[in-house]
Formats: sequence, structure tokens, C-alpha cells
Amino acid sequence: MKRFLHILTIILVNILVSACSNNFQKIEALYEDKKYEATIDELDSYLFFHVTDLKALHLRARSYEEIGKIAEAKKDYERIIALDDNYAQAYAGLGKILFEEEDYSRAESYLLRAATIDSEDFDILYLLGRAQLMTEKYSSAENFLKKAKELNPDYAQVYFYEGMSRAMRGDVLGCAASFNSYVSREPNQVVGRYNRGFAYMRAGYIEFALEDFDEVLKLNPNHVEALAKKGYCMATLGDTEGCHLIQEAARKGSLYAQNQKEICV
Repeated sequence: MKRFLHILTIILVNILVSACSNNFQKIEALYEDKKYEATIDELDSYLFFHVTDLKALHLRARSYEEIGKIAEAKKDYERIIALDDNYAQAYAGLGKILFEEEDYSRAESYLLRAATIDSEDFDILYLLGRAQLMTEKYSSAENFLKKAKELNPDYAQVYFYEGMSRAMRGDVLGCAASFNSYVSREPNQVVGRYNRGFAYMRAGYIEFALEDFDEVLKLNPNHVEALAKKGYCMATLGDTEGCHLIQEAARKGSLYAQNQKEICV
């Protein structure tokens, strides 16, 4: 009799484990189908019986993010960390939220912790590099972006931010190499050249920026932001025609041009 009960118990446990596994797969399918509210509803029920399931908590946090319930997402990430202090994706999730809230210093702190735990995650390293750009740690930002680039060498934006970090350090040749790599991987040449021009301009490489804005306007003469920034570059270099371009761009609706009136005083 005892043997029979033991066997029956094992069978019941296996059935329950299988059912839970199947249920969670269905929940994951809802998430993949972008049915985030339905995912959350199912996870609420699932977590009632599996309160320490880190994967389920992580999936619910991501679902909350997708529908803009940031406070709830934060609570789930914090709950995960309380259960497992080495869960890299929870630190990364909090870092991403803080980055989007423009709290760059705290975002950097969480992302550094995530990178310490998982040094081979492209998304963590890439966002950490961007956070350190915002906190003006340019050398460290370049190092993390370089590691991210090694993991995913075809991702165009990583070269853009690497170029920014090099530009801010005054590495003109390295900056140009990164931006050239960015443009070569950006399928939309207008976007690529405009972004590179804007980066050059921010870094103070006005002549390089002017060349890119000229090229953008050849490809798209109606690009008012490129017109505004071309005008800014020309005015900065002492060419009075730049002020006329700024005024023209302002009339066409460029907010950037409308905020640059002092350069032509």
C-alpha cells in the first residue's frame, strides 16, 4: 500500500509539474504575441502559487514596461533582486527604466552591477556605454561600447555612440572611423549622414558636420533640420549666409532654428 501511495504521489507531482510548464509556455506565447495585459493577468494567477518564480516575475516586469506601468515594473525587478542578488536582467531592467527617465547616474550604477554579473550581454553593455556618455565618463563608455561592438559588430548605433565617446575625448581620427562605420551600416543614408553630422557638430568638428549636412540636403532638399544645422555651422564659421539659412529653416518649422536666434545677433 505504501509503495502504491508513493508511486501515486510521484505521478501526481509529475502531472502538476507538466501542467505548470505547459501553462507557462502559454503565458510566454501571449507575451510573444504582444498581448501584454493578458500576459499580466495570467502571470498574476501563476505567481499566486509560484511566488518566487524569477522568470515569471521578469516576464511580468517586461509586460508592465510595455504597457507603461513603470512603477509596477520597478517593484517586480526589485522583488527579483531581493530573491536573487545575482539576477543580471533585473538590474538591467531597472537601469533601462532609469535611463529612460533621464536619471543617468543611477542608471549607470544598476547597469554596472548587471555588467559585472553578465559581461557578455550586448544590450547591457550597449546601454551602459550610453549611460556613461551621459555621465561624461567617456573613456569607460568607449570601453563598454567596444565590448558591445565585438558581440554584435553589425549593429549600426553602437558605432555612433562609440564615435561620440571618441569625439568627446578629442580623438578626431577615431571619431571619424567610428562614424564612417556607422554610416556604412545605416541603411538609410539620409539618416546616417544627418546623425553623423549632428554628432560632429556637437563634438565641435564643424567643418566635418557641414559636409554631412550638405550631403543630406542634396539627398533631401526639404530636410529642414539639416538646413538649420547647416546654417548654424556656417554662422559658427563666420559665414553670414548661415543666418539666412537659419531664418529660412525657422520659417519652415525647425524648432532648432527657432532657438538659435542669438547666434545671428
